Amino acid sequence: KNWVPGTQCVAKSDHTKPKAGELAYRKGDILTIVEIGTGKGLYRARHNKTGDEGLISAGNVREREAIRVDPSLSLMPWFHGKISGPEAVNKLRPMEDGLFLVRESIRHPGDYVLCVSFQKEVIHYRVIYKDNKLTIDNTQYFYNLIDMIEFYMKNKGAIATTLQKPKQKEGAKSAKEELSKAGWLLDIEKLTQGQSIGEGEFGAVYEGEYMGQKVAVKNIKCDVTAQAFLEETTVMTKLQHPNLVRLLGVILHNGLHIVTEFMAKGNLVNFLRTRGRSVVGTRQLLRFSLDVCEGMEYLESKKLVHRDLAARNILISSDSVAKVSDFGLAKVDTKTSDNAKLPVKWTAPEALKKEQKFSTRSDVWSYGVLLWETFSYGRQPYPKMSLKEVKEKVEHGYRMEAPDDCPPSVYALMRSCWESDPGKRPSFRKLRDKLEKELRACGAGAAS
Repeated sequence: KNWVPGTQCVAKSDHTKPKAGELAYRKGDILTIVEIGTGKGLYRARHNKTGDEGLISAGNVREREAIRVDPSLSLMPWFHGKISGPEAVNKLRPMEDGLFLVRESIRHPGDYVLCVSFQKEVIHYRVIYKDNKLTIDNTQYFYNLIDMIEFYMKNKGAIATTLQKPKQKEGAKSAKEELSKAGWLLDIEKLTQGQSIGEGEFGAVYEGEYMGQKVAVKNIKCDVTAQAFLEETTVMTKLQHPNLVRLLGVILHNGLHIVTEFMAKGNLVNFLRTRGRSVVGTRQLLRFSLDVCEGMEYLESKKLVHRDLAARNILISSDSVAKVSDFGLAKVDTKTSDNAKLPVKWTAPEALKKEQKFSTRSDVWSYGVLLWETFSYGRQPYPKMSLKEVKEKVEHGYRMEAPDDCPPSVYALMRSCWESDPGKRPSFRKLRDKLEKELRACGAGAAS
């Protein structure tokens, strides 16, 4: 085994009586490799819960694995959709106290029914949806079904018994169990919530601390959206690269919390706008461009398409490394139906058409626009043009002028990204070679 520092491992068995210098842990604990030890199969590791460090033997742990992207993975495995009362009763056999499921109400569309087995019969509680909240008894209100079930598993409240055991829908797998098994489920108790750092389209983003580490947390309350983001998260468990924002794990509580590393200097647009030319020189701009290119080359090697590459989705760390974030739309397949949501000014012409041909090469087009944003210090691309104009003009061969003082060789790179034939655009690998050359040429002269 050759584990690099930063690798996360899951303990396979208890090790509660450590010798001097060894780390104590229990089965299922997550440990992070700090450095390779001196003896055979020994590593120095940090315990993710306690923060203690010590030696571990590789034989006692397994590497924390990526989760397979699996459409049957559900945050609500107990949700059965539209089934009748009698069908629900049948599914809850053999009866045991606290066995439950949730179904859609057929009699009252928009409402739900919580069906609970208790003392050899099934009780049906109507869950009323009003004012964007759910309630059974008009005193306890919930944002979504996930929260409601979580509450009644801990508190009896107005129902006959606490919920003990979910009756899973055929073919559904519990996301909670899978995440937990693979070691990606974090503990809400260990998270200290800090201030809000933005309102995303899908929910609040705030900073926090998780066991002494500064983190960013995206909280998605709507259960349908949370389920969609579960896919983004499973994609993220596979990806580890210094120029991609790193997923630390997820918390299931009040919807879904996605916990990532904290990026202290915010997004690239704001970084450049607030500092400007006097502070940030060409060398630094090339450095950022190369960082993004390397992150994208890694996604390209994994056959993943980002679809929303733009300077607003590039985050800057405290040590000024640029990292690609929000691969929320990153999908292995390339068919989507929702045209309205596309960021027109960044999207390649072939991806704006009906067929919506997204590919790594359409990401390269977006990367060209990102280069333009970078070298214009965060200006909005296609200034003073409406989306309709941009779409039509670009289709007819219009391309943006070079930003002020942009090195001609960099502008030539932008133009190569904007070839109308996707096959003529360079790969991220090729772009990286060219940017490295640029950086070397820029290296000796300017230290900025």
